[in-house]
Amino acid sequence: MEKYLTVSALTKYIKYKFDKDPHLQSVLIKGELSNFKRHSSGHLYFAVKDEETVINAMMFKSQANSLAFDPKEGDQVFIEARVSVYERRGNYQIYVNKMQLDGVGNLYQKFEQLKLKLSKEGLFDKTHKKVIPRYPRKIAILTASTGAAIRDIQNTLYHRYPLVEQIKISTLVQGENAKFDIIEKLAYADQLDVDIIILGRGGGSIEDLWNFNEEDVVRAIFNCKTPVISAVGHETDTTLSDFVADVRAATPTQAAMISTPDQHDLLEALGQTQTILNRFIKQYLKQNYQKLEHYQNYYKFKQPTLLYEQHVQKRDDLDRLLHQTMSRKLELYNQQLTSIKQRLRYKNFKNTIQREQMTVKQLQHSLNHSISNRLKQKRQSFIHHLTLLNNLSPTNTMLRGYSIVHQNNEVVTSVKNLKTNDLIEVTMKDGSIDAIIEKVRWQENDRK
Repeated sequence: MEKYLTVSALTKYIKYKFDKDPHLQSVLIKGELSNFKRHSSGHLYFAVKDEETVINAMMFKSQANSLAFDPKEGDQVFIEARVSVYERRGNYQIYVNKMQLDGVGNLYQKFEQLKLKLSKEGLFDKTHKKVIPRYPRKIAILTASTGAAIRDIQNTLYHRYPLVEQIKISTLVQGENAKFDIIEKLAYADQLDVDIIILGRGGGSIEDLWNFNEEDVVRAIFNCKTPVISAVGHETDTTLSDFVADVRAATPTQAAMISTPDQHDLLEALGQTQTILNRFIKQYLKQNYQKLEHYQNYYKFKQPTLLYEQHVQKRDDLDRLLHQTMSRKLELYNQQLTSIKQRLRYKNFKNTIQREQMTVKQLQHSLNHSISNRLKQKRQSFIHHLTLLNNLSPTNTMLRGYSIVHQNNEVVTSVKNLKTNDLIEVTMKDGSIDAIIEKVRWQENDRK
């Protein structure tokens, strides 16, 4: 029985062989990410596959933190890894040290990063979208001068709305210089006074369509004053030009359909409008014929004098009333005028003014005399009170030989407030002295 190995022993031996093989310590693998999971610990668990085979893989948090992109399901990647065995399940797997997107994957990463940047700037906001005119006069078509895209757009526009003028502007849509040509042709078309600009091309890989993901092209579309329809690639192809354009069309043919009405629909609508208009005109004429017939049979029209004779009589009545009213008013105003003239005779008016002037002079003289007497009395009273205040002034009192005694900044008015050895301040007319009380003498009346 000793010659039989346990499963654990066999697994450990195989793991030992893997770990000791120098060819398995660093292998370079190209494949597609599958079953991608990010554990709460920060470790990454996934599989790497191609058309025929799948290998389980793991990437520790320390290596995952140094990735330059955010891995996701379906990414095509280049991997540097170590091959080993996971003992618990007995499966061999790779432990990834480095991982990067392959060429196409890098484009997708760049696409997402630029999309996020421009979206934050507001270039894709609906508030910036311009309205596509319903009946355009001119449409500028920016695409390659040959190919299916230009033929599809031209044929669709011709069959749908032949009234529109097509301005074809040959534009590079692929290659190294296509970006600059697209920007230049957009600026040129924006100055042509067209109603719509269609920017389009046929389908292709992400590399073929990449010029329509360039930041400068996206900003050029955003800055156009003319509404822009993006028709790049097939329905499944999406570029940043689609997001910034005022309208995105899945195909060049759909762009032509979006930009114009269908002439067959217009003719049908015109026919319906004509039918409705004819019906309305007939109804309108019928109603007015009925009104005309009614007016023709109206009795007053058969006797025209009935239309104005009442008004003539009414006008005469109003004319007579107006004259009577004016006569009464004039008579009343004449009476009032006569009365005023009698009251305002010139001689009486002059005598009255003279009497009033004399009265004013007398009142003025009396007022001046009263004011003078009043001021004289007030001046004498002021001098009297000023003399009394001056006599009672402490300064005058000290000039007569008196002095003022203070104790603790308060005036001493009685010996009762003092006692032997108290400190006092004696203020005289020309200064002050500090003194000490040696003896207090009371008057006989105060002692009692």
